[in-house]
Amino acid sequence: MSIPKGWGYLTMMAPWNLLDMRSNFLFGSRCWMIRFSSEILFKSVSFRLFGVKCDDDREPLENELLNNLLTMGVDVDMAKKRQPGVFNRVGINEQDLKMFLLSKGASKEVIASIISRYPRAITRTPENLSKRWDLWRRITTSDLEIVNILERSPESFFRSNNNLNLENNIKFLYSVGLTRKCLCRLLTNAPRTFSNSLDLNKQMVEYLQEVCLSLGHSDPIDFVRKILFKNPFILIQSTKRVKANIKFLQSTFNLNNEELLILICGPGAEILDLSNDYAKRNYTNIKEKLFLLGCTEKEVQKFVLSYPDVIFLGEKKFNDKIDCLIEEKISISKIIENPRILDSSISTLKSRIKELVNAGYNLSTSNIALLSWSQKRYKAKLKKLNTC
Repeated sequence: MSIPKGWGYLTMMAPWNLLDMRSNFLFGSRCWMIRFSSEILFKSVSFRLFGVKCDDDREPLENELLNNLLTMGVDVDMAKKRQPGVFNRVGINEQDLKMFLLSKGASKEVIASIISRYPRAITRTPENLSKRWDLWRRITTSDLEIVNILERSPESFFRSNNNLNLENNIKFLYSVGLTRKCLCRLLTNAPRTFSNSLDLNKQMVEYLQEVCLSLGHSDPIDFVRKILFKNPFILIQSTKRVKANIKFLQSTFNLNNEELLILICGPGAEILDLSNDYAKRNYTNIKEKLFLLGCTEKEVQKFVLSYPDVIFLGEKKFNDKIDCLIEEKISISKIIENPRILDSSISTLKSRIKELVNAGYNLSTSNIALLSWSQKRYKAKLKKLNTC
């Protein structure tokens, strides 16, 4: 048998390295690194020789898998790029997955898309899939609802195969008073909640219950339900982050317990899972920008408390939108009274302002809320203005 070029030297040197290992051992521990290197070198040669043989044996199986996936319409290049390790595993069940999802109402196109974006799905057994589906059906109203979630976020269903953990989480969340509707919202918007360890979800729920009682509210179950319904992403964040944001809201706006309770059970719930640094930085920018435009501290606080979602806007986006509106002779007082107009993109704001001005609408004296209306409602209003 011929030895590949470059390997002969390594093979011949191996016995000398073994001898060198013994001599190093005899001469003391100072040479342990050389002995360790020799051992690694010898083992690496053996490993490569056997590794090639294993790859050769597996090649037909891998080719069969690739052919099956291509036939199913899977984007194999995308799948390999996302989770390459899947293609080196044994026990792949792509055909079983296909038949299972077809039986639940998924189209072939949806199945191909799921595998392309999350190829680990093909490693799940039919038994595991069936059990997990049954658990999800305790929350959802139909198979089609689950298919829609999988199409949007395949990771939510296939990320974990720990069905016992999923079952325990469902039981726990029901036990703390969450309704099926609330659990369905969690599953749709923050499915990672159900992949969390049970202890992690317990920590957050217990912390929220403590907050509720510390603020003088007597119904912690109702409190937790309201917050999770407003912001389902809280359960996938740390208690440290939520605690920091509650402290930020109370200290920044000088809220008493009752006011804080109303805020975090209502519109303020949505910012509880933000990075605390991000929330502080954005609020500081809002304050500085509005101060430059003549607003008082009290007006800034009223503006943010009336619409806490404004804290989601990064510095550049917020400043650019304010500048765009000011340039069109819209006063800052009108902007503060209609904070929702900042939800619209700059391109939407500019195009609507132009259309309204052309239709004879005076934005400086008229209602500007229509800048944030739905497209359908806005177009109907614009049509009416143009026919007057």
